[in-house]
Amino acid sequence: MNKFLSFLALALLLSTASIAQQQAIISFKALGHADEPIFGMSGSTSFFLKLGPEYEITGSKLVLFFEPSQALLKDKSYINILIDDKPAFSSRLSPDSIQRIVLNLSRADISAGGFLKIQVKTLATITDDKCRDLDNPAMWIKVKNYSYLSLTKSDKNFFDNVNISNCFDSKKAIVYPANPTLHDLKAVAWAYSRLKKTGIANIGVYAADKKPDSVRNYVMVGNMSSIQSPQHDLIKVTPQAGEGLFYLHKAITIASDTVTQIVNVRNNLTPVKTVVTEKVPTEILFVTGGDDAGFEKTITALGNMNILNSTFGDYLLIDQAENTFFKTIDENRSKLTLKQIGGATNFMSGIGSLKSAYNFKNSDFSFTPKEVEIHFQGIYSSLNPGDRGFFNVYLNGSLISSEKLDVSGKLNTSVTINRYQHHKYNTLEAEFRFYPSSGNCQNSFTNFFSEIDVDQSYLESKDPFITNDLSFYQYPEAFNSGKTRIVVTKDYAKYAAAAMGEIIYELNNNINANNFPEFVYSDQVEPGDLKKYNIVALLSQNDPLMNEFPDAPIKFNKKFRLYNSDNNKIVYQLSDSVSNGLAQIFYGRSNNATLVLTATGTQIADAFLAASKSITEQLSTLSSNVCISDVSANKYLFNINKSSENLEYIDTKSALTRFWESYNLYILLGILVLILLSFLYVRSRIQRSQDLFNEE
Repeated sequence: MNKFLSFLALALLLSTASIAQQQAIISFKALGHADEPIFGMSGSTSFFLKLGPEYEITGSKLVLFFEPSQALLKDKSYINILIDDKPAFSSRLSPDSIQRIVLNLSRADISAGGFLKIQVKTLATITDDKCRDLDNPAMWIKVKNYSYLSLTKSDKNFFDNVNISNCFDSKKAIVYPANPTLHDLKAVAWAYSRLKKTGIANIGVYAADKKPDSVRNYVMVGNMSSIQSPQHDLIKVTPQAGEGLFYLHKAITIASDTVTQIVNVRNNLTPVKTVVTEKVPTEILFVTGGDDAGFEKTITALGNMNILNSTFGDYLLIDQAENTFFKTIDENRSKLTLKQIGGATNFMSGIGSLKSAYNFKNSDFSFTPKEVEIHFQGIYSSLNPGDRGFFNVYLNGSLISSEKLDVSGKLNTSVTINRYQHHKYNTLEAEFRFYPSSGNCQNSFTNFFSEIDVDQSYLESKDPFITNDLSFYQYPEAFNSGKTRIVVTKDYAKYAAAAMGEIIYELNNNINANNFPEFVYSDQVEPGDLKKYNIVALLSQNDPLMNEFPDAPIKFNKKFRLYNSDNNKIVYQLSDSVSNGLAQIFYGRSNNATLVLTATGTQIADAFLAASKSITEQLSTLSSNVCISDVSANKYLFNINKSSENLEYIDTKSALTRFWESYNLYILLGILVLILLSFLYVRSRIQRSQDLFNEE
């Protein structure tokens, strides 16, 4: 018997050790990367991968799959891999159509910020004459999105490494009390915004009684009295009245999961699924307080990145919290340097095309810009007689400026773009093009260099874009000035949590995030509040507050149809059989920004969320002020104003009018048939009378 028990103990120990060393397969696609093409003779791309503290990097592997252009000379083309800016692999291309590289990783490969930085650099050749290869569009190598990291999962450092400052990177969901208060909704919104800033996609938002069992790493909000057991029993620190608390619970559980690996079977890459039993780290970050006053302090701290990023323990008691941003000369954010929008110094050398890319959005400015001056300063190597050099500027893929380089070696140029050229989200590219004299490039690949000064180069908004009617093109920056209130129908509050998170994220999705709205129920709103504040309202279709927006493009508490103005055909008709979210943006009575979201159908939470996401996308029109979206990702955009003839309210007509519009064709057809029958009857009577007369 003792031998049997010893055998069981040994088996359990071995299985536990096996579990502790399980490999987690995380594809580039799962990390948010699509197939990444690298163009040109000498090109590069970088991946910044954030790894959770539950992974042991030593013993892990990086597996890269890439597809070279069919036109390349494989034996004269090269691929180079750098990890954390250090060389890790170099090789000629092989003849295979899909090629594979496996690299071992170690803790030394992780940067100080906890990222795994992977650079893929290529040197491609199509002909034996590299001068002819400069601008050949067939020169590309594509890094495939099913490249993956095989990470060793270990609980060895889990309890020591995970803390409040870094735990947001592993959270996938937010849980709130089944009957949420305004404080709970506010906490959900700020937690959602914080998670989304880390790059997490598809954040789950659940009421406590509807949380799936598979969700193990999440944020839980609510004051101490609203958090129920068994979660309440996990909090080992008790905040006092008026005191806020962040508390991180950590544990290890054993769970079964399905893992998909890409394996090479007779030179074919095949996905293989296996069921594994592994140790799973469980984390719950409690955002709570001793009472509502303390809970509110925690929520305030949740919106302060400085507090969160510097909390390296498992709990934080909060006696005082505030979000105060001092006004500076840059408060109106009309001028942004390339460094402020994320640009980095990039020293480039070679010939042909040398590009640097920068991304900016309208909301980075304090108002929607009408015109933007783009100014570049930099240096480049002097040109020899006969050399040809150009500096080109591209905005969203379109060439907007081109000028010749001179012998000075100094770049100082500006170009102004209008509101039709820039979008809500923009990609700006600066390109140096250099060709040596007489087209002789054999000895000139390193003769030319260039660098843009990101501190002295800038974007400057000249004038605000002001219109009589507000549009989604101006969202969210229309809410940058003045105070904002988020208003919600009390009965619909439990459905609005995720949508509120999207709104809070967008209102603060800029380089100087400082928009901290108040949260109120719709029945607490006074008429004067609608003029005093910017308003974001999430309302039920029949909320009485809907009647307090006379300037709203559509009265959503009435059934309506929208027509195509060109051919008068119905393009949209409200139907309760499909869950719809409707968003409309307009100026209030005091020219205050107003955004109203409503939802119908049975999937109210999904409808609210669909509407809140749709209005943040890159819209193709400057004037859309009404957006209707359903839970199946269908979206309709309209420009509706008071003089629009393409809007018709159905339920404002009398029953007789609606009956006539529905059946008028049948009625007219019936009348025509009766007239015809009457005519035939009268004609037959006349014919019979004539026949009788003739017989006499």
